[in-house]
Amino acid sequence: MSAYRRARSAAFERPRSPLRRGIRAFAALALAAAAAGCWATPPAPTAGPDPSDPSAHARPVGYRSTIAPYARQRPVDPAPWREQNEQVAPRPKQ
Repeated sequence: MSAYRRARSAAFERPRSPLRRGIRAFAALALAAAAAGCWATPPAPTAGPDPSDPSAHARPVGYRSTIAPYARQRPVDPAPWREQNEQVAPRPKQ
């Protein structure tokens, strides 16, 4: 009976398409690449000397004020508005 089934499946089996084989190969390659990417731990990020080493040389720290360009503005008496407008008005064409 098993010989009959093998012969029948061989007679009615569809030929495999090269596209299906390519898709399976691509999927296997993608799975292998994903597994290889997770294989090793990445190195620790270092951007300079080890901060836990007390003899490591570091640049001196400087101080910069965050409000350095600030100028205190006190209330003043209002100036005449006509003079103020003439100062900022465009000059008449001659």
